[in-house]
Amino acid sequence: MRIGELSERTGASRRLLRYYEEQGLIVAERCANGYRSYDEPTVDRVLQVRGLLDAGLPTRIIKQILPCLDKPRTIHFEHATPEMIATLEQELSGMSERISCLTRNRDAIAEYLEAVRVDR
Repeated sequence: MRIGELSERTGASRRLLRYYEEQGLIVAERCANGYRSYDEPTVDRVLQVRGLLDAGLPTRIIKQILPCLDKPRTIHFEHATPEMIATLEQELSGMSERISCLTRNRDAIAEYLEAVRVDR
């Protein structure tokens, strides 16, 4: 598929898809006319990248762990360095903090809405 179709199917702009390619997060074949061509699994890969970015992981970390994520929920590093493990532990801690903050905010908004609905 061409970049326009990939963009439509994933909700990622063409510019963002080119950025993902520059960062080594996705791979495109080049047609004779120079157009990018993507295979079907790239749709899932783009959605996976977007999810990891939404979770707060930087692209440099995503690039390192993507090869380990071909099977859902399986991450395996054959040669995980202490630095990589420490980085992932920091990212996990940061995600947990963000989740906690979001949970508190969600609960506060839900409580507010409940109070507003009762007053009506």
